[in-house]
Amino acid sequence: MATELRKKNHDSPRILIVDDDPGQRSLLNTFLRTQGFETVTAESGQQALETLRTGKFNMMISDVRMPGLSGLETLRLARKEHATLPVLLVTAFTDVRDAVAAMRDGAVNYLAKPIDLDELMACVRQAIGISESVPLHLDREQPLPDFVVARSPLMQAVFRDAALIAPSETRVLITGESGVGKEIVADVIHAWSPRAAGPLIKVNCAAIPETLLESELFGHEKGSFTGAHAQRIGRFEEADAGTILLDEIAELSPPLQAKLLRVTQDGRFQRIGSNREIHTHARILAASNRVLDDEVKSGRFREDLFYRLNVVELNVPPLRERREDILPLAGRFVEEFTKGRARFSDTVSTCLERYPWPGNVRELRNAMERAALLSRSELILPEHLPARVREAAGLPSAAPAGDAQQLEEIERQAILQALKQHDSNRTETAKALGISRRALIYKLQRFREQGHSVD
Repeated sequence: MATELRKKNHDSPRILIVDDDPGQRSLLNTFLRTQGFETVTAESGQQALETLRTGKFNMMISDVRMPGLSGLETLRLARKEHATLPVLLVTAFTDVRDAVAAMRDGAVNYLAKPIDLDELMACVRQAIGISESVPLHLDREQPLPDFVVARSPLMQAVFRDAALIAPSETRVLITGESGVGKEIVADVIHAWSPRAAGPLIKVNCAAIPETLLESELFGHEKGSFTGAHAQRIGRFEEADAGTILLDEIAELSPPLQAKLLRVTQDGRFQRIGSNREIHTHARILAASNRVLDDEVKSGRFREDLFYRLNVVELNVPPLRERREDILPLAGRFVEEFTKGRARFSDTVSTCLERYPWPGNVRELRNAMERAALLSRSELILPEHLPARVREAAGLPSAAPAGDAQQLEEIERQAILQALKQHDSNRTETAKALGISRRALIYKLQRFREQGHSVD
């Protein structure tokens, strides 16, 4: 059916999309067009009623809470002139009474934001009469960038949704445990969007002190506070023609949440120390390893900001749930660290697949960097893996007595090599080896006691 719609555009069902949020309108408009529908948009209930009088529509999809006429009021007025028009209502505020009223007044269904695209399409199919057996369709297949590994069905589904979302201007909330690859998903959304030629600006809200984060995001004027020796352009200004990723968004303080809310509403903000309003066209992506629903319920995160950011949610599954990706990712990392010279023994492959990877892709990368440093040949062996990874596969955490001296020498050479590569920086060396800084200091002290030279 979707293919037939594209061949006969003049016969395509027409859908009227009504929403005062430009991002939400853009998402629905872009998505439904990829499915072969003809779409018309309206930014208010009044405009929707006027648009309905201009021609025939097969369906109307309307937000519930809008300035002026609400979605419920628009539905009731539309019913007077278009008694059989299917209407689907969408809202960020799940209210049972509104749902009951909407169904009583003739709505075909009622969806809560963030919209699930499969659920949306099922409602549209049912209302217009398209077979449920017709799969979702993309106008063109999007090849994954070279830096992405997605063998598992779960990750393929994430990037399928990313391909549907990317061409729109909608805001996206990317969720998942720490280290799963949320930043990679943001990279792909930007690369597939019409903004790909513009910058992708990334801000880790947890890594910047609260006293500096406002200036980082919005900029400041010279002399606006102690230490402001020159004007600073904020990250929202830098991202004007592109995309901004706000990572660890749950770490924002209440005052900054209020300022960000305004940016999501009308794209306007002020630099610190200035009364002049600046307008940004940056597309906003947000990411969090916390469950923002829980943060809202606890009062730590604004509900209105949550719904503004969470027009669409992409959840990146943990590595333990997508085991098909473990070996391809591990191979990619080892190639990076050894310039393509290393390979895994069968036992190593088993260890990697059996370990649950609580630190996700980040932990896997660190383990592969450690293995590459410890390996003296082209073969990665079990003893090159962290003990916890070997133990998960039932292997002993310590080497046999006869091999202990050889392994100790291998470890010493690997540590000294890593120390040299990181210019004797203990913190960076420990991070690369996948051990604590304290453990590294202990090992270096032991090397000195054994008579070895340590920088």
